[in-house]
Amino acid sequence: MARILVVEDEEKISRFVEMELRHEGYETGKAQDGLTGLEMAESGDYDLMILDIMLPGINGLEVLRRLRKTSEMPVVLLTARDAVMDKVSGLEMGADDYMTKPFAIEELLARIRVALRKVEKSRKQGPVKNTLSCGDVVMEPDARGVTVRGTEVNLTAREFDLLKALIENKNIVLSRETLLNRVWGYDYFGETNVVDVYIRYLRHKIDDAFGISFINTVRGVGYIVKDA
Repeated sequence: MARILVVEDEEKISRFVEMELRHEGYETGKAQDGLTGLEMAESGDYDLMILDIMLPGINGLEVLRRLRKTSEMPVVLLTARDAVMDKVSGLEMGADDYMTKPFAIEELLARIRVALRKVEKSRKQGPVKNTLSCGDVVMEPDARGVTVRGTEVNLTAREFDLLKALIENKNIVLSRETLLNRVWGYDYFGETNVVDVYIRYLRHKIDDAFGISFINTVRGVGYIVKDA
């Protein structure tokens, strides 16, 4: 069964929530201030945290901000009835849900179940790869990998960035100036034909190597890759 951390400085609320969670079969832990709650959350011993915003030491939003640097553990915030900005800030910082005090324990339990199901579903699906594709070319930006028809292609960092700019804007003609700014930066003062030089490098490694016409020149304008 899931382990839930309750970070709440009001003893009556904390004790009540803890008893209800245990009745539902959850294992629980408690903290009554922000620093202790953060330390317990970062221990990795819990699957979900119920986090009050108004806490001694550091408040719940700061606890959440620090926690999100190292953990994606689900967090359900407890907020005051009229604390609209706290709710907005909490969700933007990565809270999964929030409850407004006073709350019905049945609703809190339901939201906990939903949050835990999302985590379980994500674990079963595994990590989702971030990929870009155009025709036979597939890129993995995070791993900085490129394959053409399943065969790996070794690119330099600049070649990779240029290809990425083209594929991110596939079916759109990009001028040399646009590519120069996106790949080399606005403060580049080198040779103005550097884009053409690197396009030739890419064509040698992709078009020529695989017998395809991938990077196309639009005379007088720039370059385009098409997803067809």
